[in-house]
Amino acid sequence: MIELLRYLEANGFTNYIVSGGGRDFMRPVTASMYGVPPERVIGSSVGLDFVDGQLKTTATPEFLNDGPAKAVRIWGRIGRRPIFSAGNSNGDIQMLEYTAAGRGPSLSLLVRHDDAAREFDYTAGAEKVLELAAGRGWTVASMRDDWTTVFD
Repeated sequence: MIELLRYLEANGFTNYIVSGGGRDFMRPVTASMYGVPPERVIGSSVGLDFVDGQLKTTATPEFLNDGPAKAVRIWGRIGRRPIFSAGNSNGDIQMLEYTAAGRGPSLSLLVRHDDAAREFDYTAGAEKVLELAAGRGWTVASMRDDWTTVFD
């Protein structure tokens, strides 16, 4: 995946990480791990309050960045429809649909976690997106068959 991010950058793309995971959990590590700065991380978040000159987290979730919310949050943060997106779960269906529905060429890529020897072999949480991918013309990349390196 790192190689793909570098390739996209070298060809004029601006990469974002769009995840159902916690935005503030991911931001401190995305630059060193993926070369994606924290301002380009779109994820779930808890509420924030401004108290005595400080931002304080609340116990109340602000936003769950999953399913249809991913497409909404992409538009809200980036202001344009992506021409490439990659996902690996049912929570990515609408993001992949949103990408594919744009004018002009696009690529909706689904990563299939099927390499038990180098990572994990699982489809739990991706059953529906795997079923939809073929009928929608989305590209499915097998970690087992298509990836030379999983972890470096």
